Amino acid sequence: MRITLLNPNTSRAMTDKIAVAARAVAAPDVEITAVNPDVGAPAIESHGDEILAASAVVELIEADLRAGGSDAYVIACFGDPGLDAARELVDVPVVGVAEAAMHLAAIAGRSFGVVTTLTRTLGRARDLVERYGMSRACVSLAGSGIPVLDLEDTSSEAYETIARLCEDAVAAEADVIVLGCAGMADLCAALAVRVGVPVVDGVAAAVGVASSMARAGIGTSKRDEYAPPPRRAALVG
Repeated sequence: MRITLLNPNTSRAMTDKIAVAARAVAAPDVEITAVNPDVGAPAIESHGDEILAASAVVELIEADLRAGGSDAYVIACFGDPGLDAARELVDVPVVGVAEAAMHLAAIAGRSFGVVTTLTRTLGRARDLVERYGMSRACVSLAGSGIPVLDLEDTSSEAYETIARLCEDAVAAEADVIVLGCAGMADLCAALAVRVGVPVVDGVAAAVGVASSMARAGIGTSKRDEYAPPPRRAALVG
């Protein structure tokens, strides 16, 4: 089985970190490939960045399809940019890290809190909470003020900031913590020990969901909305 991770920003260092997190949870027979665009947004921290990210997701999938395609795709950005467009392109599973993390958190406990990067991204996080039907389960959303690229080399100060926000979420009755950035993947285990509740990394969650779907033969429905768009059908069909 081959799963391709799509990091829609241009940071190779972050792509490599995401790949490590994914391979740590993947089964031995799962090949993990992690890719990012050469040009575009260096980090996804605004609505404008998200447009570039969504375009990058589509372009990366199209390039992979021309090379033979994968058994599943994971969009490794917490805004899940381009998720619907990506699902139009393929009939295999396409999983967003925010989507997977929230669903697994809602299974692991009755409530969860999200700790993410910049506060300006909280609006998008709230939109996704509503889209994924998690408004009752999500009891807190907090931005750490830490830019995405600063997570490539997480200092003790950055870790402490994130840890304190996780503790605040637990105090707000969160049974589970969701880390709201793929670049936080390497903090998951230490934070779980510190705060005493499960901490969900979206990369690991999405790899688990995508691989389980692929093994079960559950792909992306082509009935209507996610049917190939006519102008691209010739390219990806």
